[in-house]
Amino acid sequence: MKISIIGVGLIGGSMALKLREKNIASFIYGIDKNTQHISDALNLKIIDAGVDLEHGIKNSDLIILAIPVDAARKLLPSVLDLVTDQQTVMDAGSTKAGIVNAVKDHPKRSRFVAFHPMWGTENNGPKSAIAESFSGKAGVICNKEESAEDALNIVEQVVNALDMHMIYMNAKDHDVHTAYISHISHITSYALANTVLEKEREEETIFQLASSGFSSTVRLAKSHPEMWVPIFKQNKENVLDVLNEHISQLRKFKSALEKENYEYLEELITNANRIRGILR
Repeated sequence: MKISIIGVGLIGGSMALKLREKNIASFIYGIDKNTQHISDALNLKIIDAGVDLEHGIKNSDLIILAIPVDAARKLLPSVLDLVTDQQTVMDAGSTKAGIVNAVKDHPKRSRFVAFHPMWGTENNGPKSAIAESFSGKAGVICNKEESAEDALNIVEQVVNALDMHMIYMNAKDHDVHTAYISHISHITSYALANTVLEKEREEETIFQLASSGFSSTVRLAKSHPEMWVPIFKQNKENVLDVLNEHISQLRKFKSALEKENYEYLEELITNANRIRGILR
């Protein structure tokens, strides 16, 4: 099928590479306000042509929105205005309730399938795209009952072609869970990076002494604000809920150290070790 990808960055570019590899895409249009992204995507053979929004939608069977969640929420109604009952639209955003609510009363709502591929890195742009990036990861489809059966079938084919294991979930539940397993991780990483930058003024010392543990913990702090500020904004209440709990946990560690209560400190660490049985 012919596919238009709106946003040919890390996620959109990676999806394009894999869908071409699996012969799902016969032709891929790239749509992006960043002309350098279009140029890079053409040079890397991620897309076949760079076009404007109307041309891409008119000539595609499937339209994928792989742009920041606030931009997707604003653009999706306009995209649905242009599609027919034979076309399918999907997104790849990290928050789902906001984008689902944005089109809940749209006459073409059934042509849209809300999707979240549970993968990402701190990098951006088509040069960071990796065809195998989604393999083995979770592909979440939200509110499937609101999508037309044929549109849902097409997106399920896409998820299978990406080699992801499929999960169906309510959009609100999705946003709660991702706040706990993804969004708080980024806030923690940003905060740790700011802490180290504030307390350790010698950049060379950070570079020389940084262990693999520190590097892996702050890796997410390299993620770009243009993507993550909209995510925190769209999922504000859930993020605040988990952030409050996280602050409470930090206070427990602080109190244990201040009071030299090392038995309690050991309890906190032992309790945290239970995560081993969940994440293998």
